[in-house]
Amino acid sequence: MDKPLPLTLVDQFQRRVNYLRLSVTDRCDFRCVYCMAEDMTFAPKSEILSLEELYQVARAFCELGVSKIRLTGGEPLVRNNIMSLVQRLGQLPGLEELAITTNGSQLQRLAPALKEAGVRRINISLDSLNPRKFRHLTRHGNLDQVIAGIDAAINAGFAGIKLNAVILKGRNEDEVLDLVGFALDRGIDIAFIEEMPLGLIDHHDRKLTFCSSEELRAMLASQHRLTAQGEPGGSSGPARYYRVDDSGSRVGFISPHSNNFCHLCNRVRLTVEGRLLLCLGNEHSVDLREILRSPGYKLDKLKWAIVGAMDLKPERHFFDHGEEPQILRFMNTTGG
Repeated sequence: MDKPLPLTLVDQFQRRVNYLRLSVTDRCDFRCVYCMAEDMTFAPKSEILSLEELYQVARAFCELGVSKIRLTGGEPLVRNNIMSLVQRLGQLPGLEELAITTNGSQLQRLAPALKEAGVRRINISLDSLNPRKFRHLTRHGNLDQVIAGIDAAINAGFAGIKLNAVILKGRNEDEVLDLVGFALDRGIDIAFIEEMPLGLIDHHDRKLTFCSSEELRAMLASQHRLTAQGEPGGSSGPARYYRVDDSGSRVGFISPHSNNFCHLCNRVRLTVEGRLLLCLGNEHSVDLREILRSPGYKLDKLKWAIVGAMDLKPERHFFDHGEEPQILRFMNTTGG
């Protein structure tokens, strides 16, 4: 008698994995300085997973107890025919939350359709409110287009909208209060993310531009009363959240360097090339594309590979912003 598949995914440290970050493309219409090199080489189309293959992976994870999927990239909304995948994912049994992380460039056009397809939460990157600085940080971005996309998302009525900002010293740390004010004015959340040492970049020295969550909290405390909302985990993800004044908005701090959250990690990532990454800051992985494209493919074979991969999930990462990165893949290939 065949051994039955488990109903949940649990790693060797007894952490339950119930969250999949699913990259649908490594391409992007921006070239943010902390995420990508200006002259990028992207994966050949023959090596990226088809929309059907991505759906098969999502289905397998949901049948193994994963209740949250976040679509990432690159920029997920530049993938051809992406809405057909979103609509199918929105109907997956057991999926309680479908979310997306985006740069906002396509939201003015797609926000209503995403909401209708079942997307509940959207994270939108916004690192500057100065058009010239925004253009420089993103290399190709149009600030007015992104703000219009944010407002379109608000009007569409998603259950949750959060801005993500990476603060670099000497670049945009003078905008921290303005970014929080922008979020407060719109009644949405914002999270500040410490820059992660992924990929070799030549645009700036990460050691010199690193800005810790503690420094950012001190900046905000000068003008706002921040009330702690508890530890990361659950629906809050990796952020430590604070309620801002008496508003409905929260400010979060994601601190992979200064206060990591590895002991609470409940997620894995799939690159668009089908590589299941068990940790953002390590190279432990399993090739699911090989299984998806093997003769006689069956969903159960894919599910057993995912179950087996849980034993490879490491206890923690070791980021050091003062050293050359050990992880050479860029964030756009990692999947958000």
